[in-house]
Amino acid sequence: MIKALLFTLIFISSLFAGKVIYISYDEIPQRVIKGEIFPVTYKTLSTVKNFDDVLYEFSNHNGLEILDKSPQRVQKGKYYYDTFHMQAIQNKARIPDVEAFLMAPNDYNATVLKGSKLNVIALNPSKNFSNIIANNFTLKEYKTTVYDNTHNIVIFIASAQNCDINKMHFNNVYKQGIESTSGNYTDAKITYFLIINKKIENFSFSYFNLLKNDYTSVTIPIIVNDDSVTTQSDLRPRDQSHDTIKMYIAAAIAFLGFIIILIRRKTFYLTFIIIPLIYIIYLAIPQQKVCIKQGTKIRLLPVENGTIFETTQTQYHLIEEGKVQNFIKVKLTNNKIGWVKDEDTCSY
Repeated sequence: MIKALLFTLIFISSLFAGKVIYISYDEIPQRVIKGEIFPVTYKTLSTVKNFDDVLYEFSNHNGLEILDKSPQRVQKGKYYYDTFHMQAIQNKARIPDVEAFLMAPNDYNATVLKGSKLNVIALNPSKNFSNIIANNFTLKEYKTTVYDNTHNIVIFIASAQNCDINKMHFNNVYKQGIESTSGNYTDAKITYFLIINKKIENFSFSYFNLLKNDYTSVTIPIIVNDDSVTTQSDLRPRDQSHDTIKMYIAAAIAFLGFIIILIRRKTFYLTFIIIPLIYIIYLAIPQQKVCIKQGTKIRLLPVENGTIFETTQTQYHLIEEGKVQNFIKVKLTNNKIGWVKDEDTCSY
């Protein structure tokens, strides 16, 4: 009996003698929302001094994604506080088992910390929910222009913190999509377009604010041709349908200015002649035509990965409405506005 007890003590001592790294949870959420990005912080301690780093391997998890390849680390004395960010993607989820081991010259044993079931709550949002769950969501810039006879196109730029911004989606809109994104889940930026009915005067939507634990409303006023706010480009082409009338009006103002000068004999009134004449010259300049190849992709915005809404079935000769870097703005035969690459143009 004594020999057996002694053997057990020696065995247990040998196990503890070989353990060189200890790991435990420092921060773990009690509940998360489906779609939420949340932190899990591990507290580790090494019993040896000669090592380069603490590494981790995850296994046996489901219903979530691990977003970080390496942890965000804070060192306090001998302890490492390593934080990994994860995202709940299903209604049922389990925090992974984690194996911690040392990057060191000697081959040390690893330590395993078992995971646990995660309490996931699914939202029941209203129809105007944007599918965004974030600490904060800020509308930076926006613009509305005419898309066709029955729709407007709204383009906006927004930023969000602690958010999977690629999940953005709206209900009951004609068309929508991501033009570009930048940053990561900690601080992301998105350029998004919406094609909506012309009857809509304000486009309102909501997102779930994690800091307030409640829905927050965002409203975009639909002000067509509002040039006080710009995004990546001015989508409105130059309208030449009333240029002749405008030239007549400008000429009349210039003539009136000439009469006033004859009467008053003051050079100040030259302004009423010079400005209308400059405007007449501007209207008289013919817009340059551009040849578009067959099979050219027409984009909503002048960006490399911009949304393609139409492909030309034949060669077109269109009026060039503007230019941004290596993109040309054109007005199609159906009055829609789009952008084509320089390389998709052809010579006459």
